[in-house]
Amino acid sequence: MEESEAKQLSLGLMEMSKAAYLTTIDSNGFPHTRAMTNLRNTEQKPHLISLFRDHQRDYLIIFSTNTSSTKVKHVKDNPKVSVYYSRPEKWQGVMFGGEIEIVLDAELKRAIWEDGMERYYPGGYDDPDHTILRLRPQIAKGWNGEKFTTFAFKIS
Repeated sequence: MEESEAKQLSLGLMEMSKAAYLTTIDSNGFPHTRAMTNLRNTEQKPHLISLFRDHQRDYLIIFSTNTSSTKVKHVKDNPKVSVYYSRPEKWQGVMFGGEIEIVLDAELKRAIWEDGMERYYPGGYDDPDHTILRLRPQIAKGWNGEKFTTFAFKIS
């Protein structure tokens, strides 16, 4: 598979996957994987398309989560993570790896805010228990079951 085709497949998976699976590492070195809301899903989150428009080459990944969550503790202790997007019915998937960061940007919190989030963050977008995690991945590895090929590429 050509690298350009692998990159296009990866973007497509990011834009259509129902969930993004975030894996963090606990203090004992064990991985913890959980489903996260995929903010890059263009069907579920059309209001965020413009947020990611300029991130087609760097594959920026953003999550909204509780500051009090276990994943935030894991990230503080060890920022190395992976995020997996998949299309199981076609046996396609891509894993992005890198170091995730905690972002304290009120404008970004406001940009991703939508009705219904107040059940998790009663204080609104700037609730102290509302945290943004941002991953600028360094690597991508995946599988395209339609063509029975694996692929990998570095992200600069």
